[in-house]
Amino acid sequence: MRLNKRTWVIAAVVAVVLGGILAVRARRRTAPLSTGDRVPAFTLQNASAGTLSFKDSGHHVTLINFWATWCPPCVMEAPSLEKFARRMQPLGVRVIGVSVDQDLPSLQKFISGYGITYPILRDPYQALAGRFGTHMFPETYIFDRDGRLADKIIGATDWTDPEMIQFVQDLSHWPPATTAKTASAPGNW
Repeated sequence: MRLNKRTWVIAAVVAVVLGGILAVRARRRTAPLSTGDRVPAFTLQNASAGTLSFKDSGHHVTLINFWATWCPPCVMEAPSLEKFARRMQPLGVRVIGVSVDQDLPSLQKFISGYGITYPILRDPYQALAGRFGTHMFPETYIFDRDGRLADKIIGATDWTDPEMIQFVQDLSHWPPATTAKTASAPGNW
């Protein structure tokens, strides 16, 4: 049985439409993390060398900051986030940067130039960003000591703001600050 040209065109259009629908579904981002959701486990390449695996919060407050060197608000935020990371590290607060940059040399130059000391991981194809539901940069996820999302911040933040510092300090106390004033030491990832 021989098909005419019109039938082939219709079949091709249907195939393209179905292919497009399947591609969109395959690339569709998961639902954004909501307050109370657990931090998902992940493994990413480190910007300096090797990989870093993150399985759970390890009873530490953890900030995961998605950003890029080509993003002006991210660049503006970088110095205050570095100050914050250094200040909060003795309380066991961990800051993890997740760069969506594809250009590794530019990323490494930025890290060196800004003196970034917290780990910077690479997500150049935004696979992890998609799992988190990140759609703008910078976006920061703050997970409490139980590994649950306490807050999500969209856009640049002044990490030296006393209210932000107090919020994270309150999360870092275990038991809560009202019953004890001890801080945990930084631990392994």
